[in-house]
Amino acid sequence: MAGVDPDADRDRLAGCMRLPRPLLFAGWLSMVAPVVTASPEIPDPLLMADGRRVTTTADWERLRRPALLEAFRSGIYGRAAVGRPEGQRFEIVDAGTPVFDGLAERRRVRIAYAGPGGEGGINLTIYHPTAGQPKGCLLLIVNRSRRIIDEAETNPAEFWPVRDLVARGYATAAFHYADAALDRKDGGLDSGVFKIFGPPAAERPGDAWGTVAAWSWGASRALDWLETDGRLHGVPLAVVGHSRGGKAALWCGAQDERVALTISNDSGCTGAALARTTTGETVRVINEKFPHWFARNYHAYADREDALPVDQHELLALIAPRRVYVASASEDANADPRAEFRACVEA
Repeated sequence: MAGVDPDADRDRLAGCMRLPRPLLFAGWLSMVAPVVTASPEIPDPLLMADGRRVTTTADWERLRRPALLEAFRSGIYGRAAVGRPEGQRFEIVDAGTPVFDGLAERRRVRIAYAGPGGEGGINLTIYHPTAGQPKGCLLLIVNRSRRIIDEAETNPAEFWPVRDLVARGYATAAFHYADAALDRKDGGLDSGVFKIFGPPAAERPGDAWGTVAAWSWGASRALDWLETDGRLHGVPLAVVGHSRGGKAALWCGAQDERVALTISNDSGCTGAALARTTTGETVRVINEKFPHWFARNYHAYADREDALPVDQHELLALIAPRRVYVASASEDANADPRAEFRACVEA
């Protein structure tokens, strides 16, 4: 980023993300700042299609935010066939079990729903600290083994460090992304919520939702339960995801205004990384490898990133004025931390 002042960028990031300066990219900020790259035209999040500039919060909420959401739905993530299903119900599987030597209580809930294609559900596991009201609740979209959830007490994984979280005063919850839709090229778009609410894979319009949107939808259904939990009344809710789960977390945070903090880790292409500047995974590559993740319309932008009506900094901007935290690994070239950093600055 030619001519970039790292101190100024750090200040700009602290302002737009509303997080303390020491938490922001401290490990690799100096690595990013000296990089010289081309600077293609980046869309202005505050510029309307008719050339008018948004200058007030009211106009952002009334005009620009809906327009950006529509652009992402029609051209990238796809349009969900359903919101909160009518008749959705919560089935208590575990009403409360003390764990971690009394440090926390575990609850398990099945979020059940039905539609034209049958019945489905999302299994949610929640841990509450027993000492006082939680500082917040972090909802994790698990896109790895179900053992991360099932063995959180007996064989804990760094992916979901439950005991550490509750020891620091936070509640935490998790669901497995396959409960919403399978992560498969073949059959994924006819599984889970797609099977119940459609459209069938063979009849999908260009703007039909892909699996990333389905996983994001699953996170919102988990929030439906969390906001009914009396112990979480008034407690800020965060949605967290890694890699493809990070893409889903960002899309959830952009749409669902109940999310107080959105956290993505190494979300990369069609996550936090700018499509126009990335040297990592591209629109063509991601759609060829994972054709089920996004709307079919998105495939039209292979090798045509400059033609995209939006870019990922505008996804981050959609979360404003709520909080967003973008974590990047300095050696994850595929996710491209430079492009993720640039998206934060541009947002």
